Amino acid sequence: MTKLKCASFFAGVGGIDLGFEESGGFKTVYANEFDSYPSKTFELNFPDVKVDVRDIREVKSDEIPEFDVMLAGFPCQAFSIAGYRKGFDDEKGRGELFFELTRIIEDKRPRVCFFENVKNLVSHDNGNTFRVICEQLDILGYKYTSQVLNAMHYGNVAQNRERIYIVAFRDKEDYDKFHWPLSIPLNSSVRDIIDFASKVDDKYYYVKGKYKGDIYEQLVNAMRNDEKSNPAIYQWRRKYVRKNKSGVVPTLTANQGEGGHNVCLIHTDDNKIRKMTPRECFNAQGFPKDFKLPTNMSESRLYKQAGNSVCVSVIERIAGNIKEVVE
Repeated sequence: MTKLKCASFFAGVGGIDLGFEESGGFKTVYANEFDSYPSKTFELNFPDVKVDVRDIREVKSDEIPEFDVMLAGFPCQAFSIAGYRKGFDDEKGRGELFFELTRIIEDKRPRVCFFENVKNLVSHDNGNTFRVICEQLDILGYKYTSQVLNAMHYGNVAQNRERIYIVAFRDKEDYDKFHWPLSIPLNSSVRDIIDFASKVDDKYYYVKGKYKGDIYEQLVNAMRNDEKSNPAIYQWRRKYVRKNKSGVVPTLTANQGEGGHNVCLIHTDDNKIRKMTPRECFNAQGFPKDFKLPTNMSESRLYKQAGNSVCVSVIERIAGNIKEVVE
């Protein structure tokens, strides 16, 4: 079949685009991303696409090439429990940006729209935020369905990451044929994501005297008896060490590289303590090993890009089902 053309908004590093392209039925022809740093990572991996780095509010519909599928991981901070929980009233305008998408949908009438956001979108403001989104799609005449999927149950990736996905169809015939992917066994482990055996750069290791107080001593004490066959991921939680007993990486966040309580820590096979590398964070999101990371960019930006991205393998499974519909 001829590949359907995708236009990607709030594109980040292209995780959604990658999932759709790897399903075999789609090709991104346009991408918009306001942040120039993930835009560089996007262009490194999608050399045929020159990312439009303008604010989406400045992008006119007639400046966007014709496309069949809208992809949009619209900003989640406004809807996140970790954020201010203001939704469409968010003072930084992150909630209202969804209405820029509806403007473009109204003008371009794509066959399919795919949205990704934080799980909390459903419950935010007693459900009013999600209700407004659904009403907008109703007004546009689109039939839609949504599902909260966890990466470790639907993407075979050892990360506990729940996200809501919304698929909207212009034509009822397409909507009637679509079904969500079923859960699959988790056959991968944190050892498929993290290299516990090899030496990495010294900057990733926690050593005595590197941090204030007795953080290092507490880490050593808490991680001393870690099981090597099924290693756990740990986090420093301001005053204590938290062991994630689920056997997977906890949900990656955008501030993974900044220190503090969100940093994922491991006990290596040679009994050292270190944080995950940026590459390992991308691994945890299901990005392929050949996904390119810029070498001239600060690691804090790469950590942020990984934490803000999506689980590629989950996207690929949803895209595969959309592909069946349009075929």
